[in-house]
Amino acid sequence: MRKLLGLAMVAGALMVSACNTVEGVGRDVQSAGSAVEDAAD
Repeated sequence: MRKLLGLAMVAGALMVSACNTVEGVGRDVQSAGSAVEDAAD
């Protein structure tokens, strides 16, 4: 039971950090898209 709980905690931490990473990548892509849009205008 302890191993299962520990594994669940590690998996949860990895999911949270992955969400933060994906959010950061999304912001980078959005800012790059804005720069291209501004250059096109």
